[in-house]
Amino acid sequence: MKIQGKVWKFKDDVNTDEIIPARRLNTSDPKELVKYFMEDIDTDFINKMKPGDIIVAGKNFGCGSSREHAPIAVKYSGISAVIAGSFARIFYRNAINIGLPILESPDAAAEIKEGDKIEIDFDQGQIKNLTTNKIYETAPFPPFMQELISAGGLMSWIKK
Repeated sequence: MKIQGKVWKFKDDVNTDEIIPARRLNTSDPKELVKYFMEDIDTDFINKMKPGDIIVAGKNFGCGSSREHAPIAVKYSGISAVIAGSFARIFYRNAINIGLPILESPDAAAEIKEGDKIEIDFDQGQIKNLTTNKIYETAPFPPFMQELISAGGLMSWIKK
């Protein structure tokens, strides 16, 4: 699986309350959650980003509470993938469970800039910055995780 997109860059330690504020959790409807995606970091982010864009963040992305609303908001916003220096473990598992592609790459997270265009090859474990032509190697998704992502998440995979 390969995807390409424009990068939106975020800091270290983006927590689940910044991804989707706790005050907005009176619904679990993805269409409602998306309206408030990243609003505590950038109130207009949802209007700036485009479907297929990619988030690149520092270390510990998705830290904080274990609520599944955060990766759901990311996925349903149209963001096609998240690359970070590292992820909070519960966020990582929740993201895979709902079919949100995420990759850990400290070098890519440190060097890729906002606005760069990148291509991710999940099968090969490569992130290519199309703006600078630099390639970053990372662990490819294991076949089982590729199946989960392709199916749209754990529940969809089980139904298959």
